[in-house]
Amino acid sequence: MTSSLHKILDHGELPEGRVTTVTIGHHTLAVTNHEGTYGCLDNHCTHQGGPLGEGSIEGGHLRCPWHGYDFDPTTGAPPGPFNDGPPCYPVEVREDGIYATLPDEPPRTRTVSDAMVETMVAWGVDTVFGIVGHSNLGFGDAMRQAEIRGDLSYYGVRHEGAAAFAASAYGKLMGRPAACFGIAGPGSTNLLTGLYDAKVDRAPVLALSGQVPSSTMGRGAFQDLDLEAAFADVARYSRTVHAGSDHTELMNLACKTALVEADVAHLVFPDEVQVQPSEAEASGPTGRVGVRSFPPPAESLDSAVELLTKAERPLIIVGAGARYDMEPIIALAERLGAPVATTFKGKGQISDQHPLGCGVLGRSGTPVASWFMNESDLIVAFGASFSNHTGISSYKPIVQVDHDPMAIGRFHSVTVGVLGHVGVTASAIAAAIPQSVGSDRTKEVAERRAIWTAEKQSRRDDDRGKGLSSATIFAELASAIDNDAVISVDVGNNTYSFGRYFEVEQHTVLMSGYLGSIGFGFAGAMGAWAAKTGRQIVSVSGDGGFGQYPMELTTAAKYNMNITHVLLNNGELGKISKEQRSADLDVWQTSLQNPNFATFADNCGALGFRVEQADQLAPMLAAALAYDGPALVDIVADVGLI
Repeated sequence: MTSSLHKILDHGELPEGRVTTVTIGHHTLAVTNHEGTYGCLDNHCTHQGGPLGEGSIEGGHLRCPWHGYDFDPTTGAPPGPFNDGPPCYPVEVREDGIYATLPDEPPRTRTVSDAMVETMVAWGVDTVFGIVGHSNLGFGDAMRQAEIRGDLSYYGVRHEGAAAFAASAYGKLMGRPAACFGIAGPGSTNLLTGLYDAKVDRAPVLALSGQVPSSTMGRGAFQDLDLEAAFADVARYSRTVHAGSDHTELMNLACKTALVEADVAHLVFPDEVQVQPSEAEASGPTGRVGVRSFPPPAESLDSAVELLTKAERPLIIVGAGARYDMEPIIALAERLGAPVATTFKGKGQISDQHPLGCGVLGRSGTPVASWFMNESDLIVAFGASFSNHTGISSYKPIVQVDHDPMAIGRFHSVTVGVLGHVGVTASAIAAAIPQSVGSDRTKEVAERRAIWTAEKQSRRDDDRGKGLSSATIFAELASAIDNDAVISVDVGNNTYSFGRYFEVEQHTVLMSGYLGSIGFGFAGAMGAWAAKTGRQIVSVSGDGGFGQYPMELTTAAKYNMNITHVLLNNGELGKISKEQRSADLDVWQTSLQNPNFATFADNCGALGFRVEQADQLAPMLAAALAYDGPALVDIVADVGLI
């Protein structure tokens, strides 16, 4: 093996009787100065791997900080008859400093982690959020190599929970998985809430967990948890990559499960397996997935067409399951002249400016949508989950279209369940309906919208001197942002008000839908930004929601994420206060101690604004949106005007 001379210290840099750690390339060294003689040892104690450079020189011996074993500080020799000292490298004292002769580094060996990362990338998983640590270093290094090649983008976050929410939001927006990454034990269990959000909202996500070495697994070692068991409920697919595993095939199955099932897939990598050599070839989805745009059965299609032919006032309801197939559904609505409402998760899938768009139905919705629900004589639901928050009337005749057989009639019977791809089915229905069927409701929609618009305007005029109203905030936000912005919203009164007041055009709205987890808003915006769609990214939360992961603002600053966060600050968990009052209870433990969030944003490396008066809102929103980087608008909001 060849060697080279490297400068390790300047003169006077290391005092007499001291030891320090020096890194040269991939060599980590314990450098000592004992009685005027320098020593250069491999930094790893030969017993437990303890960092000798963090030890001390006592009685002429270098003592390992982990278990107290002694070595000669200049030669590395152990005491007595033993020969288990660390490698020692020749040292030269030169005029310009202290030098050591170190072995040249061998070429990097392709590892199990390299093969699995290459496979992951081949499936389109090119975005990862996470935290690198002691039990995932080998896999992390493989991702570092992929990032150097330009194959992958990695974002180091401050909390793994935010990593999982970001990956979930990415999956919701793009329809393909991103990955989240954590160490053994708490680093992986921190991922669980965000992964449950992905699972219940049918967002594809790949979760990657480091693990303690196989030799200590199951023996109560530090951070030794059974991660397959911990992830058993949240992950559709969860496997540990053992030394003899077909590791690329496990990655193939994980990526396929996440993509095809729109669910969570999880892989666990014991520490030593990550760096084992591998000659396995990476592969991808070619020949592994099929076309899923299947048409509905003729019998159920005919039954649906028959009901639509007889209906006089059909209402179309679209959920998040129709996100990628709205064009044929809107074409069907226009063919019938039927109004279209969305679930809250489906907000943004039809513009509020469309002549048949009547907004969100349900607890976060508009009186326009609820009026058409009450007046309808047939509901046609595409990709909707029938959540109790949406409030689809179960006593109405219902045609339910979904690609998932378990979704049909999930909570109650429907009149006709149509199993099929929602876009293909909408086109098939439109083609099968007689030309004479249909009654244009655009005039009715316009009338109902005019009533609601006037009501919203009157609410903008409310002012109790306690902050801005939600009607004002969301009217100004709608005017300020791009009409195709991606908006990540949180949970709480701010989100209910967003559903009610914000007028969508071509916006995409992301949220923690079924799980309803507070803290999603800003982390979700990071995921949307990382998707690199070229669209404006905005997030909305209350002070309670932003307080869940506030330090991710430093993550956004680190990567110069162009995100504008709109924070409705009312000094309390307002939705919980409202729920306590509704339950005839006293309001208890919902107040919050907040910083000045605008100053906090500045301290994090972002740009902060604070809005205390209505006339400040428009210019400050404009300035925040114009800033090329993360910005936060801290708005003093009236908790009573939602």
